[in-house]
Amino acid sequence: MRSRILVQCLLIAAIALFSPKLWAQSGVIKIIVGYPPGATSDALARVLAEAMAKRLNQPVIVENKAGAGGIIGNQTVKAANPDGTTLLMTPVATMSIFPHSYGAQLNYDPFKDFAPVAHLSNFQVGLGVGMQVPAKTLKDYVQWVKADPEKHGFYGSAASGSLPHFFGVMFAESAGIKLQHVPYRGTAPSMLALAAGEIAALSTVVADIQSLVDGNKARLLAVAGESRSPKFPDVPTFREQGYDLVAAPWYALFAPAGTPPAIVQRLSKAAIDAIHEPAMNKRMLDMGVEPTGLGPEQLGAIMKQDYERWGPPIRASGFKPE
Repeated sequence: MRSRILVQCLLIAAIALFSPKLWAQSGVIKIIVGYPPGATSDALARVLAEAMAKRLNQPVIVENKAGAGGIIGNQTVKAANPDGTTLLMTPVATMSIFPHSYGAQLNYDPFKDFAPVAHLSNFQVGLGVGMQVPAKTLKDYVQWVKADPEKHGFYGSAASGSLPHFFGVMFAESAGIKLQHVPYRGTAPSMLALAAGEIAALSTVVADIQSLVDGNKARLLAVAGESRSPKFPDVPTFREQGYDLVAAPWYALFAPAGTPPAIVQRLSKAAIDAIHEPAMNKRMLDMGVEPTGLGPEQLGAIMKQDYERWGPPIRASGFKPE
């Protein structure tokens, strides 16, 4: 009788230990964001955390580890225990662009040190100008810069080596103009600089510049999607204005490498189910991001495609990290 009870107890313990359904039900899951509060990535992480918590029946919180254009966040998650309690929410830049722009200085390998969990959304980048700039269209802006490139050719981005930075490089080459990049330490400082007239233009995430446009402190001249942004249906794409430039950035969720597949699937399902919920969909669209909700395999493939897409223009730019 005693041996039967002992066997039953051991069986229950084994199930509790290895079943992903029972795993860490009472533990707190942290979503690490490598950017400060106020950025679109932070806002998206917070609505996702709220939705995932309901589905997982356990607390999900957001922790900001800002610095180095998002690299600190990646480093934090790389070093975390692969038990599913620490996740990374990051844009494409830290995974598919920084390996080219930072090379050997980057102390993580996006393909070896992380497990893809879920592709959350696409988002658009665009070119905005301050209200002191007379240009009303992209063509006007190009002519304005050409008239005095030393004075007018300064554009900013939220981080050196970021996708908006390199998109600005690609646009300058395509338009045949000389632009000088001015990097800022985050979204908020770059927006303040544009509004204050410190820089003439900003290559930026479209959702981030919305508050300035709505407040009549900036003007959005073009977006880089295949089609126009739902938030700015009156703003034409670069292609519509004669420049064959398209960028397809995204936000996605990752776990540390070595996280058990069953746990990855559990987290992936919670995130994807949340993305596909109508109320969540609306919140994301209001935020200026376009919901996707794709699984680990699809995310891995997209990540590799973007890695291969951005290598040539980054190398051609001659960018060297500080």
